Amino acid sequence: MFKRPTQIMVVDDEKAFTEMLVLTLKEMKEDAIMAFSGKECLERLAETSIDVVILDIKMPGMDGIETLKEIRKKFPLVEVIMLTGHGTIQTSVKGMKLGAFDYLLKPPDFDELLRKVADARKRKDQHEDRIRLAEGKALLRESRKGGRKPF
Repeated sequence: MFKRPTQIMVVDDEKAFTEMLVLTLKEMKEDAIMAFSGKECLERLAETSIDVVILDIKMPGMDGIETLKEIRKKFPLVEVIMLTGHGTIQTSVKGMKLGAFDYLLKPPDFDELLRKVADARKRKDQHEDRIRLAEGKALLRESRKGGRKPF
């Protein structure tokens, strides 16, 4: 069976960290892009299909929590994994209450990060499958209302 690479966006204002993480994800055969601010993240999400965002909490300007709120509003199927290098577990928990999939401390254990990305992708795929199923049922109902048999 063909495995489609997970479309990942790493969002962090620390350029060297972000570049290293994206490079490592690409070496693991995932599709990864980077953004260096919350604003850039939202702009890129509007033009690119992304499954999982790995989002730093502490960033200048629009921080990770503000960015997460906007992602939830505008791109509700995108899963978000929060990253913190400041030990602010309370902020990470707040992020999860706002809809983040999970969180990791910086620097993340790469095996743990890959597991969380895979789990987040699985959840996104399940949401999309449920939506397709609901849409199919709605179409079937509509076709029955019109007096036509679907097959």
